[in-house]
Amino acid sequence: MMRASGGVWGLRLLVVALFLCGAQAQYGPPGHPSSWDWKRLFASEEKEVTDPQEKIATLSNKKFNKDTHMYRIEGEGANTIFLVNDQGDISVNDKLDREKKSLYHLKARLIDRSTNLDVEEPSDFLIQVQDINDNAPVFQGPFKGSIQEMSATGTMVMKVNATDKDDPTTSNGMVRYMLLNGTDLFTIHEKEGVIRTKVANLDREALSEYKILVQAKDMPGQPNGIVSTSTITISVTDVNDNLATFKMTQYVFRVSEDVKPDFKIGTVEVVDKDEEQNKNPRFQIEERIINELLDIKQDQHKNGVLFLKQPLDYETRNSYRFTVFVTEDIVKFPGLHKNTNVNNKAEVLITVTDVDEAPVFSKPEYNISVLEETFPHVFREVIKARDPDRDNHPIRYSIKDSCPVEINPVDGTLSLKMKLDREHTSLHRCVVMAEESILDGKKSYVMLNLVVQDINDNAPKLFNGEIFVCESDKRGTVIGILSATDKDEIKGRFTFRLVEQSHNFSLTDSNDGKATLRVKQGGFRTEDSAEYVVDIEVGDGTHKSIEPLHIRVCQCNGNRTAEYCKPHRRQVGVSLHALITILLCIVTILVIVILLVLRRRYRKDSLVAMGKSSGEIHEQLVTYDEEGGGEMDTNGYDVSILTSARHDASLLPGPGLYAIVKKPQACKGDMAAMIEVKKDEADHDRDGIPYDTLHIYGYEGPGSLAGSLSSLGTSSSGDSMDYDFLNDWGPRFRTLAELYGVDCYPGDCPY
Repeated sequence: MMRASGGVWGLRLLVVALFLCGAQAQYGPPGHPSSWDWKRLFASEEKEVTDPQEKIATLSNKKFNKDTHMYRIEGEGANTIFLVNDQGDISVNDKLDREKKSLYHLKARLIDRSTNLDVEEPSDFLIQVQDINDNAPVFQGPFKGSIQEMSATGTMVMKVNATDKDDPTTSNGMVRYMLLNGTDLFTIHEKEGVIRTKVANLDREALSEYKILVQAKDMPGQPNGIVSTSTITISVTDVNDNLATFKMTQYVFRVSEDVKPDFKIGTVEVVDKDEEQNKNPRFQIEERIINELLDIKQDQHKNGVLFLKQPLDYETRNSYRFTVFVTEDIVKFPGLHKNTNVNNKAEVLITVTDVDEAPVFSKPEYNISVLEETFPHVFREVIKARDPDRDNHPIRYSIKDSCPVEINPVDGTLSLKMKLDREHTSLHRCVVMAEESILDGKKSYVMLNLVVQDINDNAPKLFNGEIFVCESDKRGTVIGILSATDKDEIKGRFTFRLVEQSHNFSLTDSNDGKATLRVKQGGFRTEDSAEYVVDIEVGDGTHKSIEPLHIRVCQCNGNRTAEYCKPHRRQVGVSLHALITILLCIVTILVIVILLVLRRRYRKDSLVAMGKSSGEIHEQLVTYDEEGGGEMDTNGYDVSILTSARHDASLLPGPGLYAIVKKPQACKGDMAAMIEVKKDEADHDRDGIPYDTLHIYGYEGPGSLAGSLSSLGTSSSGDSMDYDFLNDWGPRFRTLAELYGVDCYPGDCPY
């Protein structure tokens, strides 16, 4: 080992010598021999500066005379890091660090003291900093690696790397690696740092992660090397190498019989040491009946989940017992035996619980059909439902909503309620309800679809676009192709013919559901006629209709394109219903007017008749536009004017605002005549106010400003008054007639 180490050192010294010789040859004076005598110049790094400074080399020139010459240096670090005296002794004035700068380029000069000029051409030289082991290896981490479990021996796991700033050509910068633990499982390459497996049985389920301490040391083979360590993490990744097993040997579930398909019954849990992404269990049920009834699927945790595929019926079967098997394809390794005796089957017991179920229809949906316009009609299809429970209650049927079909509530027979029109509604969807004939019985519903089938019950209609005839059209010119439409689904072949022969047009049935309209003779002019109307009969073999066809007269260009068509007058008419409504309104208004006129005339005749039959009336007529307010009326009317007007005629020059009221004599006045006189006065008095606002105050007492409005004064005058006419005014005036009526006239009374 020592002999090999000595050979390495000799090689390194040879390399340094060659480098220095090359530098000497490079920096020596070209073209002629130099007087400089160079030796190798070295300086050690990290060396403390002493006083006096340590001399590392001496400049030498054959022409040097210590009395007349002196040495000077120039270049990197000259006169700062490196100092030189007049005799050429070079010393270090500062601590050096090879890792920062390992080589300094300088220039040596020999100068005449008297002239301060170069005695000889300056010469370049180098000072090399010698390395010492002052840096420890540094790991370029952190390091994380992974290896698949059960990998073969020698499988590469990862590579570590550490760097040393010292000179890599010397042992100071050489790094060697070593594992400080885990050497029974892993190995590391001393120089390259590659880590490999040492065994083939790494099991993630036993230990999924390893922490390994790695050492990096420089100066190999020497005890004084610097050491560094780093902890690396090695993860063992999973493979599917473990079989899934059931967690329990028996699973029990209870399920209600009314649950629907796809219902989740329960989960049979399995145990698998592998990670979920590597688990791949397969579940199997061997019994055919159970496979038809149930389905088993994996959940997100790779457990088996039982789902219902068909409805359950407690009355048919109330429990199910079967076995579930689990299998799995795993990665098998030679010489490794795991999971040989595993629990790969489990017993499952499902108990069905009874519930009160709704009636069950014999079909999920019922479809019936009938021809339109058919009534009455009983359908062959019968709605049937049964009670699935053991009680088997009787069922009653009914149809919800408005449906043209009615159902027999007992036997489910279907029949029509009315005639149906396919053109109005071709499909009727009805909801049929079946209910148990008990209190609060269960109900169920089913859809009934009624399709109305078509019959030929509609006449065809003429269908065409705008048809016109040109002034330039000649005889035989085709001016339109006529077609027809029919609301019926089953259409016959349409036929066309003219109801009346036309002098201007002819119609030819093409026997293909269309007809051709041609010009019979030309010579059309827009000045003569704006439009022609031709009645066309359209038939479909069963029904016919007559349709008017309007043909406009136009001026056309050479391509028979209408350029101008004379607008024709449209008849504006009123429909029969509108005309009847208008006449009824007019008659109603006339009747109301006649009734009002008759009523006014009747009232006027009644007043005149009452006036003529009445006797002498002592009270005066007083007219108010509003209800009386008692004594407050004196504030509403200035009665003094009326009173003064009666006593002082000078205040009213001529016919005043109010006509003078004259007192009629007892038993001689006629109220009707007086009213007529007052009306005549009001009609001829242009300055007076309307008579219906005239207030008449007659014969008031002089005791007050307004006088007395009482009728007691008239009764004390001794005049006899016949109030029997009040009996003719009706029941309302009977009491007044009894109060004012007399049994005898003066002179006839016994007293």
